[in-house]
Amino acid sequence: MKNKLTHPKFCAPRPTAAWRAWPTRALASPRDLASMAPKVRPAFSDKMNLRLPKTLRMKFGVIVFPGSNCDHDAFYAVSANLHQKAEFIWHDSTSLGDVDAVILPGGFAYGDYLRCGAIAKFSRVMQAVRQFATDGGLVLGVCNGFQILVEAGLLPGALIRNRSLKFSCRDVHLRTETTHSPFTCAAFKGEILRMPIAHGEGCYFAEDRTLDELEAEDRIAFRYLDNPNGSLRDIAGILNPGRNVMGMMPHPERSTEPLMGSSDGLTVFESMLRVGQASRPVLAPAVKR
Repeated sequence: MKNKLTHPKFCAPRPTAAWRAWPTRALASPRDLASMAPKVRPAFSDKMNLRLPKTLRMKFGVIVFPGSNCDHDAFYAVSANLHQKAEFIWHDSTSLGDVDAVILPGGFAYGDYLRCGAIAKFSRVMQAVRQFATDGGLVLGVCNGFQILVEAGLLPGALIRNRSLKFSCRDVHLRTETTHSPFTCAAFKGEILRMPIAHGEGCYFAEDRTLDELEAEDRIAFRYLDNPNGSLRDIAGILNPGRNVMGMMPHPERSTEPLMGSSDGLTVFESMLRVGQASRPVLAPAVKR
């Protein structure tokens, strides 16, 4: 099987030799990442109005709500595994600063009182997140972060109690449904990924019209192969119409190293990084005079 990081469909129509030589899930150094970055812009980015990074390294902002418990996991995945800049952003902040991407991590924001994410959507920082998403910034919501994005209206549908009415904590297998997004472009369409879940309210629910729209617009990012919560149409992750916001219940940040049992979660973060790397102009070498 070909190395997935050489897949050219959206991220690099003509991958460089360095990309072909990069082993799957390798933990590359910042210098390696710079040299291996594709020298062309992703084919989909011109149509998506993405807010792309302007510096050599991407900067990720990890939102911290009272009750978040995966914020440090997300921070580690970005800083230690991708060697990119990361900073925590407190829920009471009114600005995201100069970040290139935002992660809403898993946990139990505000104790998940009323409904999961129902209180968090009123946090001051969510006003900044909404504007960031409107401007084309990359926003990733994981587990509780997905619930918050749905409650905030940035993604459609609802996340309700698992069909079993029990908290589910185990590894699941996901099928990549689209590679036409900044969160999945490092994968192959149909590729199977293994990631953990840990939720009690992860059953994705929406009316048939919304489900049909998600499928027609290719906005279902991942589906469960072994549906653990009763989600309609086996949906595990979805995209917004602009394709710059994604929510998913499985935890990619908890599967970024072999020691964790799987490093498949790197696919999501590598995709975001690849979009940022590919968007930067190629500088011509200096000419001696």
